[in-house]
Amino acid sequence: MGCQYITFPLQTALSTRRQTLLEATIRQIPAVISAYAGDGRSLVIYYKGNLSLPEVNAKLQQVVFSSKTTAITQVRPTGEPPSLFAEYRRDAILAGTGLMGLQLLRLAAPGMFTALYLARCAFVLFVARKFIASGVRSLVVERQPNADTLTTTAVMASILGGKPESSLTLLALSNFAEMLTTFTAERARKHISKLLRLDQQYVWKIEEGGHEVRVAVQSLKPGDRVGVHLGEKICVDGRVMVGVGAVDQSSITGEYIPAEKSEGDYVYAGTVLQNGFLEIIVEKIGDDTAVARIVHMVEEAQTRRAPVQNFADRMSNMLVPISFIAAGLVYGATKDWQRVLNMLFIDFSCGLKLSTATAISAAIGRAASRGVLVKGGNYVEALAGIDTVVLDKTGTITIGKPQVVTVKTAPGVRERELLLLAASAEYHSAHPLACAVLEYVESQGWEIPQHNSTETIVARGILAEVPDFEEICGGRILVGSRRFMEEYQIDCQFFGGESGAECGFNLIYVARGEALLGVLVVSDPIRPKMKKTINQLRRQGVDEVVMLTGDTEPVAKHVATALDIDAYHAEVLPEDKAALVNRFRRRSQVLMVGDGVNDAPALAFADVGVAMGGRRTDIAVESAAITINSEDPLVLSEVVMLGKKTMKIVQQNFTATIAVNMAAMLLGAIGRTNPMVSALIHNAATIGVVLNSARILIANKKIR
Repeated sequence: MGCQYITFPLQTALSTRRQTLLEATIRQIPAVISAYAGDGRSLVIYYKGNLSLPEVNAKLQQVVFSSKTTAITQVRPTGEPPSLFAEYRRDAILAGTGLMGLQLLRLAAPGMFTALYLARCAFVLFVARKFIASGVRSLVVERQPNADTLTTTAVMASILGGKPESSLTLLALSNFAEMLTTFTAERARKHISKLLRLDQQYVWKIEEGGHEVRVAVQSLKPGDRVGVHLGEKICVDGRVMVGVGAVDQSSITGEYIPAEKSEGDYVYAGTVLQNGFLEIIVEKIGDDTAVARIVHMVEEAQTRRAPVQNFADRMSNMLVPISFIAAGLVYGATKDWQRVLNMLFIDFSCGLKLSTATAISAAIGRAASRGVLVKGGNYVEALAGIDTVVLDKTGTITIGKPQVVTVKTAPGVRERELLLLAASAEYHSAHPLACAVLEYVESQGWEIPQHNSTETIVARGILAEVPDFEEICGGRILVGSRRFMEEYQIDCQFFGGESGAECGFNLIYVARGEALLGVLVVSDPIRPKMKKTINQLRRQGVDEVVMLTGDTEPVAKHVATALDIDAYHAEVLPEDKAALVNRFRRRSQVLMVGDGVNDAPALAFADVGVAMGGRRTDIAVESAAITINSEDPLVLSEVVMLGKKTMKIVQQNFTATIAVNMAAMLLGAIGRTNPMVSALIHNAATIGVVLNSARILIANKKIR
């Protein structure tokens, strides 16, 4: 039996300090391979064997929580867990005001201050209760000291030294640092949770007779019709049956410009109708909607730890004993309790762990607010090392939908005549090029005449009999390739000998009888801003941009030249794409961008696979590490920038934490600082790196 995993939501949110204790406790349960409480609100357990989920849940309750507390439930909580921000703020204020009050008492009434020694000790122990509990449990359960063990030792040393109030500075600042960390984490989660907050619990269901009835969202089922009015939030995924409106899709795509929706267009739950009216046929509701899948996948992503987080944990575990060793050496050399407290008040692990976890969590939340799903912190770190970007052509570099870009007519032939005859002949064709012609004609508002009969010649074109209509003469109409025309002895020399392929175009020839009427130039346009995106990627440190396509060599060369792409590979099969990505990975770190079924193997093999755009397939999304809902290619460069910025911040945090704490330890060891100043320096460093990580969440429309 293979490894399995299960996610347990936590009704009681855990602090960062208690998460480590929880993980260590759960790992001691038989059959459990590993456990992570990455966000403090859910626990992911990986286990192997025949242990049933009820048994796992029972063991969790037995080992971690008392019989009076039920912190883990199999049912997803409907309300938000209690905020830790207010709890840490309360304890920080309590410690700070207690310190000031005791100092004033010492100055105003020294005798009373001395007489209240036991009361001062009790107050300090009360403020430090959470740290003491976590520190003791870490020693008992995990057999390894952590940051709370260090804090507990410092509190006890201050009491034994006769100055219990000296540790209040440490406690006040520690709670303040936890408060900031919690605030940043909750803000990151808010970016995600607001996607699911539909606000309205009722919708207007359209009954058989066409009248609207107000019903609960939960009562809907696929196939129902709902009406959405101006200003209302769409609560289902579905397709527009009637109406026209502008929909704010920023929660899904990250694009802040409303999208025009009309009959046949797809709409998503969580989006808002800004004007107009839409009648929608329901396709997906609840957890099946796109927005629900995004939220659930982001929640799962936050449990996947980046390698740098594991490195921070290992480094923290190595550095905690340094403070104990330093305290022992200082006491042995000086017998000075003040210097001992200086050593115990310095802790490296807080800054390393908190800043790294906060930065990764903030990056995932920031990306989600732009309609970008990052499936794990490990991919945030991988983005920072990307030096080769591989782009699929169709649907990624190009729009993925052929369009008529130029109409060339023979002398005496009007453009409208040429287009209507071609559209009539291809009216029932499902070929992408035919669809491009039909859409172009419909966009002009022209009524397409019906043909009498048609014959499709595979890989050549269409032969149709079109009756006369209006002032236009019908007859035998041929629509197809140059080779098709030549087979019917139609002279195409007027338009030269170009095939169009060398320019990246498809040419559709239109003839009536034996006379050529004109040529329609059809192309799959390059996405707007794609060249700007590639230039930005280069400025961000990408050394090579490669294009893969199944198209012919001339088409691939034309697109690569237009975008100044470093290298391209034409006529590539899906399995060849995966092989090429593996070849690139031997010499560089590869980011692969695609959208289709044929891109899925390459997306899976890349260091970071990205599924981009609204036309992406489900298998591409499953294979990719990152999903971009937006059609704007600039979001790709923003995501790469986010990864690089996040890791740059993590490196800054590491350097600042180690440098500041080492300096504080040296100053404390030689007696140049007192415990209050040592606590201030240590916690100021921790608060500083947490605030530095929180910069990722600064709200703006683009990730920078």
